Amino acid sequence: MSETKSALTGTQKVAVVLMNLEGGIAASVMAQFSEAEATDITAEIVRLRRVDPDVAESTLAEFNDIVAHGRLAARGGTDFATGLLELSFGAERAAGVMSRVASNMAGKAFEFLDSAEPGQIGSLLDGEMAQTIALVVAHLRPVQASAVLAGLHDDQRTDVAQCIATMTSATPEAVAIVATSLKSRAAAVVAPQNSMEVVGGVQPLVDIINRADVATERALLEGLDARDPELAEEIRSRLLTFADIVKLEARDVQNVLRGFDMAVLSIAMKGSAEAVQQKIRENLSERNRELLADELESMGPSRRSQIEEARADVVRAIRELEQSGTITIHRSDEDAFVE
Repeated sequence: MSETKSALTGTQKVAVVLMNLEGGIAASVMAQFSEAEATDITAEIVRLRRVDPDVAESTLAEFNDIVAHGRLAARGGTDFATGLLELSFGAERAAGVMSRVASNMAGKAFEFLDSAEPGQIGSLLDGEMAQTIALVVAHLRPVQASAVLAGLHDDQRTDVAQCIATMTSATPEAVAIVATSLKSRAAAVVAPQNSMEVVGGVQPLVDIINRADVATERALLEGLDARDPELAEEIRSRLLTFADIVKLEARDVQNVLRGFDMAVLSIAMKGSAEAVQQKIRENLSERNRELLADELESMGPSRRSQIEEARADVVRAIRELEQSGTITIHRSDEDAFVE
C-alpha cells in the first residue's frame, strides 16, 4: 500500500516512524502505548507494508528527536508487526493484539455493505461460490444475514449455512481480496458505514437462524439434516425455542412479557406444555392474566403456521433482550444433579 505524506493520519505517521526504527528501539517506543493504541498502530503497519522513501523521510523530519539519513525503505506487513509486538509486549499479549487487529481489519473490509438492502447483497453475491457467500454473510449483522440467507434457493442456502458453521478464521489478505472485488461492483448502490466484527462458526449461524422467519429456519435445518445430520442436531440444540422460556428466571420472563400482545401470546401458548403455560401465567400482572384468560377462552382453532409465528415473536423478544444483556439464558444442564 502506497501513501503520500499529506494523506497520512497521525496513527499512520507513528506507524511509519516505528517501521523505520531498529527493532529494539521500536519495541521500547511501542511499549509506551496502551494496548488499544498499539492495536490501531499495528493495524496501520500491517496495511502500509511499504512506504515511499520520500514519504518516510518527510514524516520522520516532523519528529525533532529523530534525524533521517538518506533514503529509508519503510518495512511493514504482518511479520514485522508481529515481531514488533512480541518485543514490546511478549508473545502472548502480541498474539491477542494481532488477533484483534485481524478481526477489526476483516470487519472493516465489509463495512460498505452495512447500508445495503438484503436484496442488493443477494444480487451482488449472485454466481459466487458458497464459500465466498458464507464469508460475506458471516460478516453481516444477524438480522441482515438471515434476510440474505432467506433469499437464496434451498440447496445454495444449505451450502452457505454449512460453510458458515465450519469455516475457520480467514486471513486479512483473503478477506481483502473478496471485499475489494465486491466493493468495485457495489460502489454505485452501497455507502460505507460502521465496521462489524468478523464472525464464523456454529454459534453465529445459530444467531442468524434465530432471527430468520419460520419457513427459512425449517428449510435450512431440513437441508442440513440431509447434508450433515450431526451439524443440524448441534444447531437445533443451540437454537432458542418457545419452550426455553421455562429456563429463564422469573424477573427475566417478566421482562420478555412486558408489553407483549396478549392475543399473540395466547396463540403462542396453544398446545404448549403445562410447565410453559404455568411459567407465563405466574409472571404476568393480574390484569394481563385476566386478558390472557379471556383471549384463551374466546380463541378458536389456530393454524400451525400461526402458532409457529406467534412463538417466533416470543423467541425474538427473548433473543433481543439476551443480546442487549438484559436477561441471561441457561442453555445447558450444567446445574443438573449427578447421581
